[in-house]
Amino acid sequence: MLLSIVQTINSYLSDYVLIILLLGIGIWYSIRTGFVQIRYFGEGMKKTFGQLSLSGKKHSSGMTSFQALATAIAAQVGTGNIVGASGAILTGGPGAIFWMWIIAFFGMATIYAEATLAQITRTTLDDGSIHGGPVYYITRAFKGGFGKFLASFFAVAIIVALGFFGCMVQSNSIGSTIQNAFGIPSWIVGIILVIICGAIFLGDVKRLASVTEKVVPVMACIFLIGGLVVLIVRIRYIPETFGLIFRYAFHPEAIIGGGFGYALKTAVSQGAKRGLFSNEAGMGSTPHAHALAHVATPHDQGVVAMIGVFIDTFVVLTLNALVIISTLYTSDGILAGGVIPDYIGKANLAQTAFGTVFGEKLGAMFIAVCLFFFAFSTILSWNLFGKINMIWLFGKKSSVIYTLIALVFIFLGTLTSSDLVWELSDMFNQLMVIPNAIALFALTALVVASAKSAADKK
Repeated sequence: MLLSIVQTINSYLSDYVLIILLLGIGIWYSIRTGFVQIRYFGEGMKKTFGQLSLSGKKHSSGMTSFQALATAIAAQVGTGNIVGASGAILTGGPGAIFWMWIIAFFGMATIYAEATLAQITRTTLDDGSIHGGPVYYITRAFKGGFGKFLASFFAVAIIVALGFFGCMVQSNSIGSTIQNAFGIPSWIVGIILVIICGAIFLGDVKRLASVTEKVVPVMACIFLIGGLVVLIVRIRYIPETFGLIFRYAFHPEAIIGGGFGYALKTAVSQGAKRGLFSNEAGMGSTPHAHALAHVATPHDQGVVAMIGVFIDTFVVLTLNALVIISTLYTSDGILAGGVIPDYIGKANLAQTAFGTVFGEKLGAMFIAVCLFFFAFSTILSWNLFGKINMIWLFGKKSSVIYTLIALVFIFLGTLTSSDLVWELSDMFNQLMVIPNAIALFALTALVVASAKSAADKK
């Protein structure tokens, strides 16, 4: 009964409310900032990679700009980039990827706004630590009881969605894939995860930053190298692959069945919601990391944040999609024509795709390793985001209790998988978007002023 209710709520939120809300914000900020994602893309790349280091400058509090970006990307690049993209393609056809690109393009403007506001409204606590995120700019946008209510609603939603249920879902992906690929019991994986995560959680933000700035580039390189190997082997199918993406973006009924209207709605909605929850633009999660960056102006971190969405969607997610389509959907693939065998699902689609080139066993191992890095880094970032909100709600002493509860959820995730847990995680994940989106609209003037100030200095 409860599962059915939660699924119904999620369906309405994801198919209607959030797509309209988040796409609306992206278009709104693209127009109001003069398409900041185009005008400042080069600057963002330069600020991100111009002084790239795997051992960033140490600060008494907060992070370097790259460490903040790495922490944000760690949250963005999770199992959704593999499993989420697979589900979008299976349900919405190869054309769903085109709509992911559209969503990500506008999402770059949204995340510029989030990161800029997080920098403007961040605060320094009594112990010298820097905190920032939606709860701080929500209460800046709305004074008094209404602002407090919206911020508290957001804080509770993100603690439950990411800090507890979200980390449980990620650890479940780690435990199951490691067990399937290497035969290591998932409960052993759970114990190891708890020990490693506990050591990082109980440290300060500098310890987490030191880990993410090393893990994120390594995990990205491993996945990129593996994906490029597959694409090189399948290079003669690349033109056909892009042809399938663009053809089925506008005529999806030819591959997923049904009437034109139904098929197009499915392709767009799958691409939109999978894209939104892959790059997290507008969700209110990554601003917590960007608020911690030591930069000269809020605009500086805003343009860096845009590169996070670009890396997540246009690099990592797209590479996975190209591998899947070029190996399974092209003329010699097992999914050519859209007929999906019973043994194929979103959980094993990527393994099957990589397995066509690497071999079944090596393909499963490769995806298991990548999923471990993706999910592990996501757990680290999501825990931090939840902790910041826990401290905002209940004070500094609550962080230890929060950490212990989070570790229990992480371990439980490796022991069992529950449809209700997945659905509850999605529900709270989606609910936290609403107060964040309201505040983003309300604080448009601050973001526009930041972008204009940067333009005036040119």
